[in-house]
Amino acid sequence: MTELWSSGSLDSGHSMDKSITLPPDEIFRNLENAKRFAIDIGGSLTKLAYYSTVQHKVAKVRSFDHTAKTEGDPLYEISMQEEMSARLHFIKFENAYIETCLDFIKDHLVNTDTKVIKATGGGAHKFKDLIEKKLKLRVDKEDEMTCLIKGCNFVLRNITHEAFVYVKHADSEFRFQNTHPDIFPYLLINIGSGVSIFKVESEDTFERVGGSSIGGGTFWGLGALLTKTKRFDELLQLASKGQHTNVDMLVKDIYGGSYGSLGLTGDLIASSFGKSATPDKEFSKEDMAKSLLHMISNDIGQLACLYARLHNLTRVYFGGFFIRGHPVTMHTITYSINFFTKGEVQALFLRHEGYLGTIGAFLKGAEEDNPNQYSWGENYAGSSGLMSTSPDLNPMQRARSGTFDMLEMDRLERQLVNLPLLQDPSSYIPDTVDLSEDALAREYWLYCFEEALDGVVKRAVASQPDLPEAAERAEKFRHKYQHKLQTLRHQPFAYGSLTVRSLLDTREHCLNEFNFPDPYSKIKQGENDMALKYFQKAVKSLGELSWEQRQFALVRGLLAGNVFDWGAKAVSDVLESDPEFGFEHAKLHKISLFLPLTPCYVVFQVVLASNSSPALNDVTNSELQILTERIAAMDLVIQSAVKEDRLTLVQSGSSSPCLDLSRLDKVLAGVVRERHVDLVIIEGMGRAIHTNYYAILSCESLKMAVIKNSWLADRLGGKLFSVVFKYEVPPGHKTTTLDHVPVTPS
Repeated sequence: MTELWSSGSLDSGHSMDKSITLPPDEIFRNLENAKRFAIDIGGSLTKLAYYSTVQHKVAKVRSFDHTAKTEGDPLYEISMQEEMSARLHFIKFENAYIETCLDFIKDHLVNTDTKVIKATGGGAHKFKDLIEKKLKLRVDKEDEMTCLIKGCNFVLRNITHEAFVYVKHADSEFRFQNTHPDIFPYLLINIGSGVSIFKVESEDTFERVGGSSIGGGTFWGLGALLTKTKRFDELLQLASKGQHTNVDMLVKDIYGGSYGSLGLTGDLIASSFGKSATPDKEFSKEDMAKSLLHMISNDIGQLACLYARLHNLTRVYFGGFFIRGHPVTMHTITYSINFFTKGEVQALFLRHEGYLGTIGAFLKGAEEDNPNQYSWGENYAGSSGLMSTSPDLNPMQRARSGTFDMLEMDRLERQLVNLPLLQDPSSYIPDTVDLSEDALAREYWLYCFEEALDGVVKRAVASQPDLPEAAERAEKFRHKYQHKLQTLRHQPFAYGSLTVRSLLDTREHCLNEFNFPDPYSKIKQGENDMALKYFQKAVKSLGELSWEQRQFALVRGLLAGNVFDWGAKAVSDVLESDPEFGFEHAKLHKISLFLPLTPCYVVFQVVLASNSSPALNDVTNSELQILTERIAAMDLVIQSAVKEDRLTLVQSGSSSPCLDLSRLDKVLAGVVRERHVDLVIIEGMGRAIHTNYYAILSCESLKMAVIKNSWLADRLGGKLFSVVFKYEVPPGHKTTTLDHVPVTPS
């Protein structure tokens, strides 16, 4: 949650906190390019959505004319170019601030082509005249429940770790779920004033199968009568401090203990408010609020279970203003679901459940652009992240009053899908370690990323020597990423499961935010030039080896290439202190130059997948295309493989040093399917250890990397620069050519 900017006061009489300093243009970002608007106004919160185009720098590589190339000229040239990309902005704030926010939008809205704002929610009618007066836009009302379900489908499909199970008192209170490749069917329990229960079978097929008049409004209304507390959040705070057993009658209060023959434990509630009729006894507001919350949550939980069983559904999502991320609410619903289904059904909550209506309204207004044909990704640099609302669980959490929450999503250039060779996509977990649940690992990796920040800033500035403002932008990057790391230290669940991959992705998002698309571009350029010089000499030496020697040389060579990793401090320290360190030095580690293709391998069809966008010093597809073109000009075997389409270069769809096999370029997935790929090689510490170490494929796989982090090496029972070489064959699968290659596990 992000505090409102410091200035003035509101017409409604709510004074703003004078200590708040965040300017409004950091909340309503890229507003000058906004093209479409949608708004969802509830009883107390407003959610605004808009689509904008964002101008940012991209690093482009272009091959030189090598017919005129002289000794010492680089392989390709690097240029910074401006591009436009699409971004969705979602902002949530209290209704008390709606007029101030509308005024700011009116003053900064440049695009006069926008004529309509899609609106949903109960407050859309109440504020219709105000919106039309302030923004000069026509309010077009959309069905609330249709918007809710469209929004739910969108976040489940596009946001990693959107759904979670809430576990009270656990080291990580949020247990995030993997995104199932097929999100349908599911049950959505929307708890607003009442309860509506929807069975969702496809993008456009859903029905309201039931509901109840006993919902959030009941809790609020009865709570106000019992406690004289009128604010919903204050009522929940009272409940979080209460002890319901002082008001509720338990099984043991009636039977003196458990009722064994019926399977009822003594601490189960036998009668909500059953003790309140006790003469001459006063009950605290906190205890009554807690009893009321249990009564309504248990009722909703039992109702949800009955409908889940009736429709044979196991995925049950809860949303609505009654939830709002409050731990005490999520815990009581979770307990109820577990009790009534004996653990067969889990209560699932959503990180962005408060945005579902406005996302759906936006999608309705953008149907002509068909946004569902694209893949979208959460931009960690511009999103607030999930915050715990319990002061006890999160001492950094600001008061809910006067706060803003933001979600930003970028439209990805390429549509992303599952790797067809995942044995079970629904159980695939990309990351090896969940730092949310491992406090020791979490603190170590957060420290590592903080310690590496100076080096990243230095590289960012060095990558743009002709831009004098680069140093200032780099300092802004440092400040933003440091703030993100501090947030994640206190709230590791902010963007889903905290992993090394998410820390790397957050850093890349922040670098791009301040126009540093490829800080390691010049380093890669030099490394690629050097590798090209060694190519013919290395091929010749490999050709002189026996078959068995050649196999080991290939493995040693691949691992040698993996040593040159600027993301690993143990390596970057050496490379910084000794610029002459190169492949010859790597051979001292008993590994040599990586040459993925030699004459003995051309009988294979090889699909070489590389990053679509830059990350650290990993080669990108555009760079690899130029490299392969130059190698083909030097080597007839490679030339023939390229010409006959036996060597195919494809984008992975990734812009990370890690790899999520559930979000790969659709074109790559198609090539894998068409070519009947039967061996997958995953190389590198990020792709084969931080991610995919436990990934199970339906074909043979080889995962290999050099461990360039001493802490990680110790965790895995090895030493710095130890080797992981993991060859796996699915049960009952006949091996292909690798059964002739001697492999020694390390």
